[in-house]
Amino acid sequence: MPPDVLHFRPLQSPLVQFSPQFTTRAQENQPCIHKYWQGMKGMNLTKKKLIPILVLILSIISILRLLSLNVKTSPFSTGIYSLSPAPQHSCSPPLSTCNKIASHAPGSSEQPRKPPNITTTLTEKEFKVLSDLIALKSPCNLLIFGFQPQYLILSSMNAAGSTIFLDDDPDKISKVRINSNNTHIYKLEYNLPAKEAFKLLKHARKNPSACLPNPRFLQKSKCKLALKNLPSQVYEKNWDVMVVDGPGGDSPESPGRMGSIYTASVLARAGNTSDVVVHDVDRMIEKWFSWEFLCDENLLYSKGKLWHFRIRGHSNSTRFCPAEVGSTIGK
Repeated sequence: MPPDVLHFRPLQSPLVQFSPQFTTRAQENQPCIHKYWQGMKGMNLTKKKLIPILVLILSIISILRLLSLNVKTSPFSTGIYSLSPAPQHSCSPPLSTCNKIASHAPGSSEQPRKPPNITTTLTEKEFKVLSDLIALKSPCNLLIFGFQPQYLILSSMNAAGSTIFLDDDPDKISKVRINSNNTHIYKLEYNLPAKEAFKLLKHARKNPSACLPNPRFLQKSKCKLALKNLPSQVYEKNWDVMVVDGPGGDSPESPGRMGSIYTASVLARAGNTSDVVVHDVDRMIEKWFSWEFLCDENLLYSKGKLWHFRIRGHSNSTRFCPAEVGSTIGK
């Protein structure tokens, strides 16, 4: 029996020694595998965190670009205010002497609202319509409601004729230099705000006997649209060409062009033939009152925001337009 015990002891020892060796290698490999998976998890978490950060950065860049584009294309920075100072220096050198400026206040004596310092210049094609007309008519009597530096070219083209500007912006007209005795600028004060346009149109339609197309009664007219305190020369002359480009009428509270269009339509019927050009007819007031008092049948053509009417005067008609196509004013 003892030999049997001695024979099996060596066989047990390898089994006891083999097991720890296998276990130790596995344990040595486990930390590496654990670290590998930990690194992979860390990388996945980092990518997930980077994605929203990148999206946020790109969103901020896009917003900044949009803001910069809005600033560059803002009408207040480039479209409106850039127009007002530049034309003031565009007067030609011959116009060097200041002309006297008379102040006239149509309507009531209440203090009017100060008009905004905003100007809308004519496009090249629109101005060509006026310059071609003056070149054809000159020398002529030219009456302009409103003032733009471009219009000084028209007055110089009409040097042998007579030109009168009527404007309500003292800052604008005080910087004008004129050396012609045949060109005058008068300051006006309008008291017809644009927001009253529809009420005034209804007044004219309901009072046809007061709002007549007869220039002889204009100064004493009871029509609320009539400009009755203009310079005396305006009522005395027969005007060959009239341009309505004032007052501004660019907000409900600012003076509108209702009175200018009505008065021009009455004065146009004093002579044989008168050309009336209205600017900014893309706006409702200019469009309404031109249709009502200058009449669609008298429209020669349009260009851009200009409508050119030709009115025949010396008519005994009590209507501005034929009843079937135009105004309902009169009988």
